[in-house]
Amino acid sequence: MASYVLNVSVSLVPVFLFLAILIFLDSYKLVKLREIILTILVGCIVAYTAYLINGFAFKTLEFPPRPYIRYAAPIIEETLKSLYIFILIRSHRVGFMVDSAIFGFAIGAGFAFVENVYYLQAQQESSLLVWIIRGFGTAVMHGGTTSMFATISKNFVDAKGSNLVMAFLPGLGVAVIIHSFFNHFFLSPLVSAVAVLLSLPLVMLLVFHQSERATRSWLGVGFDSEADLLNMVITGNIGTTRVGEYLHSLQTRFRGETVADMLCYLRLHLELGIQAKGILMMRQAGFDVPPDSDIQSKFEELHFLKKSIGKTGELAMSPFVRTHGRELWQLRMLQK
Repeated sequence: MASYVLNVSVSLVPVFLFLAILIFLDSYKLVKLREIILTILVGCIVAYTAYLINGFAFKTLEFPPRPYIRYAAPIIEETLKSLYIFILIRSHRVGFMVDSAIFGFAIGAGFAFVENVYYLQAQQESSLLVWIIRGFGTAVMHGGTTSMFATISKNFVDAKGSNLVMAFLPGLGVAVIIHSFFNHFFLSPLVSAVAVLLSLPLVMLLVFHQSERATRSWLGVGFDSEADLLNMVITGNIGTTRVGEYLHSLQTRFRGETVADMLCYLRLHLELGIQAKGILMMRQAGFDVPPDSDIQSKFEELHFLKKSIGKTGELAMSPFVRTHGRELWQLRMLQK
C-alpha cells in the first residue's frame, strides 16, 4: 500500500505542483480557482475521450502501434486538449498570455491525471523509476504542450486582431511536433524527463516575462488614451479635435437623440475600460479591490444604450469603442 501511494505521488504531484507555481507567479490573479478546477475536469474528460479514440483505432482499425504512437496519437490528443482553450480564447474569456498558459497547463494536468491513474491500475508492478519518468516527463509534457499551444495562439490572436481558426494552427503544430518528438524516444525515457523538467520552466519564465511586459504596455497606453478622451467628452473640450470633428459629422447622419446616446455610450464604455485597467494596476501592486456595487447598473445602462444606437451606431463608434480582444475581455472581467 505504501509503495502504491508513493507511485501515485511521484506520477501525479509534479504536474499539479507546476500548475500551482504558475498560479502563484501570476501577479494579476485573474484566473479563478473554480475556473482552474473546471479546466482540470475538462482535461480529465478529454483524456477519457482520447482513450476511447485510441482504443478504437488499435482494436477496430488495427493501426500499427509504433507509427500510431509517434504520429497519430499526438495529433489526436493535442487537438482534443486544444479545443477547450480554443473556445476560451474565441469567447474572449482569456485576457493575457499568462492566463492562457495557466488554462493550458490545467488541461494538461487533468489529462495526465487520468492517463497516469489508468497506467497505475494496468501496471501496478512497475518500478518507482517508471512512475518518476511518467510524473516528471510524460505528465509535465502534456501540460507543457497544451500551455504552449495556448500562449502561442493567444499571442497570434492579439497580434493579428483576429481569432479565426488559422490563428490557432501554429500553436497546434508546435504542440503536436513536441509531443511526437517525445513519443519517438530518440532519448532514453529518463533523459527525456530531465529535458522536459529543465526546458519547460525556462519557456514558462519567458512567457511570463513577455506577458507582463505586454500587459504593462497595454495598461499604460490604454489607460492614458482612454482617460484623455473621457476628459474631453466630460468637459466638452472635444470640438476642435479630430475626434470632435468626427463626432460632429455624425449629426448629419443620425438624429440628435441618437447622437446623444452615442456620446453616453462612448462615455460609459470609457469609464468601464478605465475602471477595469485601474483594478488590474491595483492587483499588480498587491491590493485587493472590492467589487463595485454599481457595476450591474452600469452594464444595464450600457446594454440599453447599445440597443438604442443600433448596429449602425455601434459601427460609427468603432474607432473609439473596441468590442473585441482585450477590450471585450476587460468588460467580462468587471462583470465577474
